[in-house]
Amino acid sequence: MSGPRPSLTGRAAILIVVIAALAVTLAIPMRAWLSQRAEISSLENEVSQARDRVAGLEAELIDWEDPAFIVAQARSRLHFVFPGEVGYVVLGEDDRPVLPDAPIEESPTPWYSRLWESTQQADRP
Repeated sequence: MSGPRPSLTGRAAILIVVIAALAVTLAIPMRAWLSQRAEISSLENEVSQARDRVAGLEAELIDWEDPAFIVAQARSRLHFVFPGEVGYVVLGEDDRPVLPDAPIEESPTPWYSRLWESTQQADRP
């Protein structure tokens, strides 16, 4: 003669409240931990990039200790020449110096066609 049992007992309600409180209590530190892990990962990546850059700069420093490298840099960057040499700078169409590494623009017509066209233009008044 007991009536139907309620589906939610007092103990179950207390258990649900305790589990919810634990979830809320653990959510904030877990979120902070995850954000700190992401920040640590990004900082490790920056440190790795900085180490690579330092290694490259150290290699460049070793190059600068070689007198032949210094002479080559002075000749290419500052246009220095040795006594008795003649220095010159090749200018492009826009009167700017052409860099030695700049790609040379190739014409779609062959050289002999351009030569023939230039001789024909020279004959015209």
